[in-house]
Amino acid sequence: MNKLSVYQYPYMSDNYGVLIHSTTTGETACVDCGDANATLAALTKMGWSLTEIWVTHHHADHTAGVEDLKAATNARVIGPTPRSQPIAGVDTALDDGDSFSFAGTIVKAIHTPGHTKDMINFYLPEESTAFTGDTLFTMGCGRLFECDAKTMHTSLSKLTSLPNDTVIYSSHEYTLANVKFALSVDPDNAALLARAKQVESLRADGKATVPTTLQEELDTNPFLRASDPDIRKLLGMQDATDESVFAEIRQRKDNF
Repeated sequence: MNKLSVYQYPYMSDNYGVLIHSTTTGETACVDCGDANATLAALTKMGWSLTEIWVTHHHADHTAGVEDLKAATNARVIGPTPRSQPIAGVDTALDDGDSFSFAGTIVKAIHTPGHTKDMINFYLPEESTAFTGDTLFTMGCGRLFECDAKTMHTSLSKLTSLPNDTVIYSSHEYTLANVKFALSVDPDNAALLARAKQVESLRADGKATVPTTLQEELDTNPFLRASDPDIRKLLGMQDATDESVFAEIRQRKDNF
């Protein structure tokens, strides 16, 4: 990032939390909080004081610690407009296209329903960075719990319209499983084959595969490649719509 510093930390079995800090103003935000103690420990390690909590969606592994963290830090909680389950502690609710200022930097909300109805992603254009929650993962996308494949495909299209150099922070370390599936539907993709080796090496060393970049995902993530002729040929869907191909890829991943 340019003006802001980011510290990513693991919690639970495979979640990532993120702290975003301005050395200029001293403001610090975290993205989601499934575990207040993990976030407080990360803040202590970095020597930062929390001022904001940005919530992507209502699932407990992203929200279970929000109220305790808010009580401990008096941070303002910014989250999605309620569309399914309410999120306790939210002070400001955002919808698609809404924006706010953090440490002098504009943060835009992108509503990306699919995994849940209420999912929002946080995009910082000046920093060329997006926090995509459980919408777009490294070589994957979120499961469809509350919406259909058409809705998720539309949401991902919002993200693929961002600049290709956008840095993507997602909320889970799912990449080893994702890359194995990706190879099953896109086995001759040279960029994917090279990336698979890189991912295996990173995980063998206990290193994170998050963040990624939008360009890397466009090159290797099958959920963003429904128009690719090789994937379509393998699926026997040469004449299908992109939405139909995406739906087939998502269903195959669910059963993989």
